[in-house]
Formats: sequence, structure tokens, C-alpha cells
Amino acid sequence: MSRLPRGMVAAVAAVAAAVGGVVTQSVAAPTAVQATALQQRLDGLLNDSRYDGSQVALVVRDAATGETLYDRDGGQRMLPASNTKLFSSTAAMHVLGPSYRFHTDVLATAPVRGGQLLGNLYLKGYGDPTALESDYAGLAKQLKASGVRRVYGDLIADDTYFDHVRLGDSWAWDDEPFYYNAQISALTLAPNTDYDSGTAIVESRPGTAAGTPVRLNLVPANGAITLVNTATTGAAGSSNTLNIERDHGTNVVRVTGSVPLGASVGQEWVTVWEPELYAADVFRRALAAQGITVSGRIKNAATPATAARLARDESMTVGELMTPFLKLSNNMHAETLVKAMGAVVDAEGSWPAGLGVVTDYAKSIGVDTSRIRLSDGSGLSRKVNVTADAITDVLIGAQKEPWWQQWYDALPIAGNPDRFVGGTLRSRMQNTPAANNLHGKTGSLTGVTSLSGYVTTKDGRKLVFSMISNNYLVSPRSIEDAVGVTLASWSDQAPPAATSSLRTAQTTCDLEWDKAC
Repeated sequence: MSRLPRGMVAAVAAVAAAVGGVVTQSVAAPTAVQATALQQRLDGLLNDSRYDGSQVALVVRDAATGETLYDRDGGQRMLPASNTKLFSSTAAMHVLGPSYRFHTDVLATAPVRGGQLLGNLYLKGYGDPTALESDYAGLAKQLKASGVRRVYGDLIADDTYFDHVRLGDSWAWDDEPFYYNAQISALTLAPNTDYDSGTAIVESRPGTAAGTPVRLNLVPANGAITLVNTATTGAAGSSNTLNIERDHGTNVVRVTGSVPLGASVGQEWVTVWEPELYAADVFRRALAAQGITVSGRIKNAATPATAARLARDESMTVGELMTPFLKLSNNMHAETLVKAMGAVVDAEGSWPAGLGVVTDYAKSIGVDTSRIRLSDGSGLSRKVNVTADAITDVLIGAQKEPWWQQWYDALPIAGNPDRFVGGTLRSRMQNTPAANNLHGKTGSLTGVTSLSGYVTTKDGRKLVFSMISNNYLVSPRSIEDAVGVTLASWSDQAPPAATSSLRTAQTTCDLEWDKAC
């Protein structure tokens, strides 16, 4: 049955109330409120056997007026996965601002005399999720330029700008070793320009002959992770069975299985236990490379208020961060931004404080926050409950903000193969009217897929839409794509031919965080 715009539904109910009777079939479905062609087309797509026993919500609205063009269960609370990032990213752009920069400081309480620091050296993080080995090398160069040659105390890693709750509410224990589930710390490190903070990369190469150990390398080089390698080189053409996984509660990473002779270099991201100590280790190596010796050990503690700053590194702006954050659906960026908002607004770098700020912003742009629950900033939590109505309210409200264009450009763009343009939509809706048209945020967990964003019809009408599917056994991801293509090709004057569910256009990827996708 076609879903009528909410205004029409309300009108029908008012008629029923006026006559004082129960709504009968003849009253509830007068011919005057027959579904539009677009509603019928979308109903047809959602009438799919994959939704038997599962749930789907879809809302389509005019981006300029807010008029609802289609509504199926738009007020139903659903698990949105990474569509949660629409709430955290817009709040960060508003609260922190697109020009906000994170920073990392090097401080000391003792003076530097004759190149010697007779006390501890403090490395204090303020939440930068984009800090790289090169940034810590830059701090070491600044320290050398200031005249430091030897530190007689300890190197103190200070991540107290955030609380010490490392993982989000209800995050799955079995996801913990994997890069999309890294620990959140105010002092951290990313191994490359995907900016997966709190992770390192284990590179693997086959040995020189069958039966020899697989060769391993850590990126960046560090002493925080201990590799235990029992993996061997298999015969050329044999199966690659390599497995790399960190032991819970430690930084012991076990490498098992086999890599065929002649295989190319493999890369596997692993999360790090206590990222602040990992960052300090990489910094200590950078100091050594500059000829600066630290006599003591690496410890974690708070920096005394009397400490003086010796060096500072600043991140890219929050506006610039939106590109790797949203294009690649980076969970750690979302959570870092949430805690940073809590720290800036309430002087409390915690999830409760930050999520309160996110909720307040959503309410300010028209979201009925009494009907939703935000439990983290990324959507990894299975306690997040939002509605398609709320998501379209965010999409419409954000358009009025001065930073909207930069944020809109950072959303993945359907069918564009460039990884930092198409992002998680780069292999979807290719060679269709939605390609290089639809800007949207994807979402995926087991049993969850979502897609929400903006698309322009063939008539030049800009729409916002939100589609969330829950509790299915067979992925309806291709139906999302068919909805996107239908909206992009729609013309009220000449409705396009029916769009299939695009099953053949799908990749084998189901989770957006698969590096191969």
C-alpha cells in the first residue's frame, strides 16, 4: 500500500474524527488521496521479499521546502549504523567550527640549561585524530631547535584532556582488534593518511623460500607492539591463510597462517592498547633521530599546571577533517569529535558530555530529540536509535549553515571512483543518473544498512532522503541503490522506466569499513 504524505494522513484522520466514528475502509482510503506515481514506484521497490520479517524506513522530502514526498515509517526508531555520523559531523562543524584545530604540546617544568633538561618531558594530546609519525618528528625538530639535547627525567604521555573510557557504549568485544574499533585517546597516532587513529599497520611479505618465516614490518616502527610470528611461506600458488590479531588487553599481536611464495606485500591494520603510550614511543624514536636522549622511561600521567610549552603541533582544520572522516566513514574521528565537543563546551572530554552537545545542536535545527537516542558518535553502538524523519531534519537544517557547502562536499558521492571523492559510495550506482549527483552517508553493521543524503531529480528538484533497513537476513543494499537511482532519474512530467534493484551492480563488500571496498 502506498504511504501518503503526513499532511494527507492527518487530513483523513480529521475527517474521521469529525464524523465521530471508527475509520472504515471507505473513509480511510478515498480516491482523492490516491498515491502519486513516485510513491507507487518507491512502494514497488520496497515490496521486496528481503523485507519479510525485517524493517525498512524511507522518507523523501523536498530539500528547499521540507515537503514530504514519501514516508514509510519515518517516525519509527531504527538502528542507523554510520548514519549516526550525520549528527556528530554537523554538530562538530557548528560547535567547534570549520577552522578549529586540534593540537599536541611538548612541555617541561624544569628549565633547559646547556642543552640539558633536568626533569620530565611531557607530551600532552588535545585529541588530534590525524597525528602522524611525521607530526611527532616535527615536534622533535622543534625541541632540537630550542636547544634540548638530553632529558634526564621520564617521557610522560598525557591524554587527560579526555576521560579514560576507551571504547564506546555496547561496542562489540569481537570488533576490538580491528581498525574501525580503536581506542579513543586524547593522545594518539595514525599510521597513514587514512588517519585511522589508534592503529598501526602490520606489513607482511613472503620469505625467500617455501617453509621460511613470513617477513613482518610495523608501520610506523614502534616498540609498543610485540609481534609473535609463527606464519610461514607456502608454495607459489598456495592459499593465503595469514591471520593477524591482537590479544585482548595487551599489545601482543599474533601472526599465524601461510603466505604463498611471490605474493605481494600485505597490509593489516591492528588496534593498539593504550594509544598514548604508543604515541609516546614513536615520539621518543623521533627525539633519538634528532640526537635527543631521554634517560628515563615512558609513563602516563597528567602534566603539571606550571609546565611551560616547548613545542606545538597543530592538525588540519575540522572542516578539512570532514573529508577523510565522512568519505571513509572513520569511526575514530566521530568519537574524537564528540569528546572534543564535550571538552570545549563543558570542560569534560567524555561521551556523555559530548553527546549532550550533539543532541542540543540537533534540537536547535528542528530534530525532535525526545524521539531519538544517541549513544555514540559513529554508530558502532547498537543502542543508537534514530528515525528517518530526524535524519531528514538534520539534512534540511544543515543547509542553512555557513559551513554547509564544505560539509556537503565531504559526503561520499555516488559512482565516483576516486577514493577521496566517492568514498564509501565509489563503487555504487556507477553509470546511472545518481553517479556524481547523489551525496550521501552510508551505514552498515550486521543486519543494518542505511543511506541518507541529497539527490537532484531529472527536473532539477533537490531532494533529501533517508533510508534505513534493519534485521534482514539477506542484504537489501541494492534496493538502496535502486531508490537513489529512481530519485535521480525522476521526472514528474515523464516518469522513468522502473528501476531494478541493481543486484548485478553490487560488489562483494557488505561492510563499509572493509579496506578493499
